[in-house]
Amino acid sequence: MVDEEAVYAAMRSRDPRFDGWFYVAVTTTGIYCRPSCPAVMPSRRNVRLFPTAAAAQVNGYRACKRCRPDAAPGSPEWNARGDLVARAMRLIADGLVDREGVAGLAARLGYSERHLHRLLTAEVGAGPQALARAQRAQTARTLLECTGLPVSDVAFAAGFASIRQFNDTIRQVYATTPTRLRQATRPDHLPHTPGVIASRLPYRPPMDVPALLRRLGRDAVPGIEEYTEGTYRRSLLLPHGTGVVALRHVPSAAYVACEIHLEDVRDLTAAVRRCRRLLDLDADQRAIDAFLGADPVLGPLVAARPGLRVPGHPDPAELAVRTVLSRRVPAERARARLAGLVATHGRPLTTPVGQVTHTFPDLPALICWARRPAHDPGPAAPVPPAPYGFGPRCAEGRGAGAAERRRTLPALVEALAEGEVVLDAGADPREVRAGLLRLPGLGPRAASLVLMRAFGDPDVFIPDLAVRRALHRTRARPSRWSPWGSYATQHLWAVGSP
Repeated sequence: MVDEEAVYAAMRSRDPRFDGWFYVAVTTTGIYCRPSCPAVMPSRRNVRLFPTAAAAQVNGYRACKRCRPDAAPGSPEWNARGDLVARAMRLIADGLVDREGVAGLAARLGYSERHLHRLLTAEVGAGPQALARAQRAQTARTLLECTGLPVSDVAFAAGFASIRQFNDTIRQVYATTPTRLRQATRPDHLPHTPGVIASRLPYRPPMDVPALLRRLGRDAVPGIEEYTEGTYRRSLLLPHGTGVVALRHVPSAAYVACEIHLEDVRDLTAAVRRCRRLLDLDADQRAIDAFLGADPVLGPLVAARPGLRVPGHPDPAELAVRTVLSRRVPAERARARLAGLVATHGRPLTTPVGQVTHTFPDLPALICWARRPAHDPGPAAPVPPAPYGFGPRCAEGRGAGAAERRRTLPALVEALAEGEVVLDAGADPREVRAGLLRLPGLGPRAASLVLMRAFGDPDVFIPDLAVRRALHRTRARPSRWSPWGSYATQHLWAVGSP
């Protein structure tokens, strides 16, 4: 836990930076809140601190109706760590316990259920079942507020095993019934489109949301992504079906507006988690900007672009394939190559949204495609000589052309299919990096990019050509930017970008 003096200082100043890092429970009221809750400041002797909302609920406290602590941004700690607890927290957030139970979570991590429960309880104050239960309650609240689903359907869509379990959980967490919760927050006249869920994704300011959405739009692959009029859309392959998310900036608000189109509403938890990872919404940006802003080289860049986030990715396997296909070719040609792959082997959406018509090919389709003798569309465009002596070989090694892609792509998809390389929320980043580097033709830059964008590693520094040029001009030492190397890389990449 954080220092108690810092806790009470944050409570007195209503500082939202600490929301999601810890939760404040008041013994006299039986309520737990965010540190920034606008309610009357409780007496210090009546305050208990918990590391997670689930821990407060396990100890008998219910969520405050004013500050909604269960909807606070998540802790950035789980992105910065790669140990067992962090991997378990990421898998639980992705809904694995709802789909496969605690036994499935333990098997995925390679530990016994008892050992996993003991570790989680010691560190975050609640076991995997309690953590998943708190998440199901929040998902149910979103469905009650934002959809017209019957209450019984909401229960099973949120992951509850029975109506009774659903009702008991809502009463304990929110001190009301599901029907009253819906009536209090969703008027009957509110318009609703079947299959569409409108949600808010909170974050810790500052955050340059328009810049991040534009960045994602510049790399958008036709068919699976679209950026138009400030809204970014993309398709998702989810555990129970497909989905499309539309993300939009809301000025003067600390959240991103999210519209989710789902084939199966049971995928809501997974879709929200992928969106949060895509937009890096759980970062403690003030701490990052303060650290990098004090550096003489990065200080002016941070001041010019405060709140610059690391763009994530909802599907690590897709990102790995896209990285290989985009090597040593112009951006437009890479997007055209990927668009052709999507149109030929992607899964068509039942209901397209805008120009988003397909999902990225799943693993079986990628295996069939990669095994074709002529899967590569053609030789890569010639790469002009680079100034400062930093050519293509410096970053990735030799022969990064069409012949190398013909070796790398089949090896990558075969490794994913056989489990030699595991790319999901519960993977150990060190094992991911080692597995990727064992593949022929896949060098450190590609492996680092997957860790940075797909796993949210905050301390990945990629010394590619653009970064090397910036380092040559500034004579900076990247080692002093740790543990925020990923954000330093973004600022160096942003030099000269629109």
